[in-house]
Amino acid sequence: MRLGVTGGAGCGKSVVCDFLERKGLTVLRADELARKAVEPGAPAYEGIVRSFGRDVLSPNGTLDRRRLRSIITRDAQKKNLLEQMVHPQVFALMEKGFEEAKQRREKMVIVEVPLLFEAGMEGYFDYVVIVTADRKERIQRLMVRDRITEQEAEALLNIQMPEAEKIARSDFVIDNSGSLEKTRLEVDRFYTALIQRIDE
Repeated sequence: MRLGVTGGAGCGKSVVCDFLERKGLTVLRADELARKAVEPGAPAYEGIVRSFGRDVLSPNGTLDRRRLRSIITRDAQKKNLLEQMVHPQVFALMEKGFEEAKQRREKMVIVEVPLLFEAGMEGYFDYVVIVTADRKERIQRLMVRDRITEQEAEALLNIQMPEAEKIARSDFVIDNSGSLEKTRLEVDRFYTALIQRIDE
């Protein structure tokens, strides 16, 4: 079974996936797969350098993700172009992860996908879980995590699909607005509900 975990920037998807991983489940993280897809020498890397220029490279030749992010938050066309180059490579790596889990006879694989709905991937999963959090809290988390200003964090949230729309299209909702302990209990509640639904 394929379970997609999504949510807007700063909502705490990784925290939720960490709790699920502790239950012994395999978790594939689209961001990690995307990093692999844009490593020097990979097809997506070559395409990005051709389309965006060498300005998006760090001195060591890897992609400067922060610079790239600042470009795509200001230009929707460039954002779409980047996604067209990276998404197919991420899909290929994801399929490889599913195949490896199948060989280990695992019954469920969790995939953390920030842009699940934006990429039109909901049909790819048996169930979709959205992680939500208070907007002010998300902005604070982004400022700390990415070392960006409040305005930059706002800009990042503003180019994403509205949370209400994502909630309406999801099978389960996990609220990550409070303490870690509260989130852990939310994950436990969700996991129990998921197992019950599978067993019905």
